[in-house]
Amino acid sequence: MAVTVRSFAKINLGLRIGASRPDGFHELLTVYRTIALHDVIRVGIERGSGIEIRCADPRVPRDESNTCYRIVELAMAALSANGRVVLEIEKRLPVQGGLGGASANAVATLLGLERALKKTLASAERFRIAAQVGSDLPLFLVGGTVLGVGRGEQVYPLPDLPAKACVVVTPETGVSTPKAFAEWDAAASKLTASNPSDRMNELGRGLSAWLSELHSGAPSGVKGRGRAGNPLLRLVRAGIENDFEQVVFPEYPELSEAKRALVRAGAEYASLSGSGSTLYGLFASRQAAALAVTRLRKAGWVALATATLTRRAYWRRIIAG
Repeated sequence: MAVTVRSFAKINLGLRIGASRPDGFHELLTVYRTIALHDVIRVGIERGSGIEIRCADPRVPRDESNTCYRIVELAMAALSANGRVVLEIEKRLPVQGGLGGASANAVATLLGLERALKKTLASAERFRIAAQVGSDLPLFLVGGTVLGVGRGEQVYPLPDLPAKACVVVTPETGVSTPKAFAEWDAAASKLTASNPSDRMNELGRGLSAWLSELHSGAPSGVKGRGRAGNPLLRLVRAGIENDFEQVVFPEYPELSEAKRALVRAGAEYASLSGSGSTLYGLFASRQAAALAVTRLRKAGWVALATATLTRRAYWRRIIAG
């Protein structure tokens, strides 16, 4: 029987782009947060050999260019396993949306494959294979709130913050991540006055201060509860923002308008996720998020209410019963 795995999405709580690396990637500093929106992956093992991908969405590749295909190849070799692997991908997340859908699909495939084969990779081997397939994959082996550095593939679990109401807006526009990086490289000298290393260090200091506050209690000068005391919003005030907005918004003005629409609908914080095109807003409550969705839909936006996932909830819910 096939093993069914939920493939949860992520948002980026800021994304700082650093210098280009010799391998062609960029140094990145970001905080990932998994959210409850998800695709569904079904993994089955049959007699024979090869990999078959089934998906009703014609935009999803069914050959070796699919991250799921590549991770199955590597995992089957690492597990010394045989058989024909059949993957069914039920797409609910937008393609090229900045929610990490393809990367999440690959990690869900890996976890489902282990269960289907009744074999388990060592944790270090899982991370090695995930990073080899793509920069966003390792975060889905952690879940919750995750610090990403390097090209984004070096991941470290951050304090597991409480769930937060969230609204996701998914414009029809698709944004190519390689193109967004190319546009950043072309415009970076005009967009930023400081050099990339200084900007990365500046945000690093802000994150360090935020972590120190979390471990020591409420930050100095902040009394009581509410907006200022929310740990997720304090993270935002640490100086975290998404650099891609500076090049994506001028190219796709409707994305900039979607962010403004989220703020007008009551978001405490709104941002582009990854290179886009999805935008999200964080809200004070589920009721506030639901009202925002109604308002956004009346204005013509495709909007969904969801919530961020704690690490515990992520792992409790990832295997579908």
